[in-house]
Amino acid sequence: MLFKMMPLETHLKLIGGLLTVLALLHAGFPRYFNWAVEFRTVSLINRQMMYIHTLFLALALLLVGLLCLAYAPELTSTRLGQALCRGLGAFWLLRLVVQFVGYSPALWRGKRFETGMHVAFSLLWAYLTAVFLAAGW
Repeated sequence: MLFKMMPLETHLKLIGGLLTVLALLHAGFPRYFNWAVEFRTVSLINRQMMYIHTLFLALALLLVGLLCLAYAPELTSTRLGQALCRGLGAFWLLRLVVQFVGYSPALWRGKRFETGMHVAFSLLWAYLTAVFLAAGW
């Protein structure tokens, strides 16, 4: 039903926009999560790894987002594009699973905003999984 309403290329372009926004949101993580205070007690290597890994995760999200925006037709119509979509579908499926087994419900349960974010991101990861896997086959 989801893919009868809009072609896969349109879904991929929408994903491109969503991933680009998500990448840009990572710039605010240090301030929002108060890393300057939270990371005072961790070693320099752990602190720097968090900042650097966040930067490169944001860069990867941005590049995949731009790829989806610029090459949606090729992602659905070429063998390489389809293989890439299958890989991205597997990545987002694993991310969806981690949403439920990697984070303690104590972080969001009973908290209105945090529960809303948990649900919203669960739906986003499920959407990304569905679109990429559909585009891969």
